[in-house]
Amino acid sequence: MDVEVKAMALNVVIPEDLRWTDVRRGVEFELQSITVRLLPDGGLAAKAYGKPVDGGRGTYVSFPVRDAPGIRELIDAAARRGGDLWAHHRGWGA
Repeated sequence: MDVEVKAMALNVVIPEDLRWTDVRRGVEFELQSITVRLLPDGGLAAKAYGKPVDGGRGTYVSFPVRDAPGIRELIDAAARRGGDLWAHHRGWGA
């Protein structure tokens, strides 16, 4: 079967010591996870997601991933771990 895969994605928890905050529409968010996508050309794309610092039922909002010590390493390690998990999957419904 010829299957065209557009991208693969995985969600990574940002360790407490690497988390940061950002503001959107006057609301401060704590960035808690990164979604890493493996693109068809082998490159990676990433977005950070967070929740409002003040709590409540705020929307889970995406932000650019900051270029900071530890973040690049986290994304690279997540991609390697994700690749290993994909390579050793047990099949759908297993």
